[in-house]
Amino acid sequence: MNNYKINTCFIKIAALLGALGVILGAFGAHGLKSQVSAEALQVFEVGVRYQMYHVFALALTGILFMSGNNNRLKWAGRLFIAGIILFSGSLYALTFAMGAANPALLKLGIITPFGGVCFIAAWILLAASFGKTQKQELK
Repeated sequence: MNNYKINTCFIKIAALLGALGVILGAFGAHGLKSQVSAEALQVFEVGVRYQMYHVFALALTGILFMSGNNNRLKWAGRLFIAGIILFSGSLYALTFAMGAANPALLKLGIITPFGGVCFIAAWILLAASFGKTQKQELK
């Protein structure tokens, strides 16, 4: 996949995940509020919040990728996407498991930290790629 396709892919995915975040936020505020406990709603809201934070990080990664091929940026973008899916996705699933009062489904919460690790790694790669770009420009 060439650089243009990768950066536009990251930006398109960020835009779609941003739209989904707004839809889920509205659903949580209006439709879900009467269906689940306050604790479950709080879990859902954390998922939406982290999704939206990382949508902006993914869009930034796509924009920065336009400045040149940087493998660290490519992996940062991939990890931001994986983090959103694993972290926020598992919190959404956990919310529904709490609402359904199904203890077996509560085990989905084990996935959440893996998403958090993806977020941390993505942020580190984003920082490292910027440092690498800066060093190249100084030469």
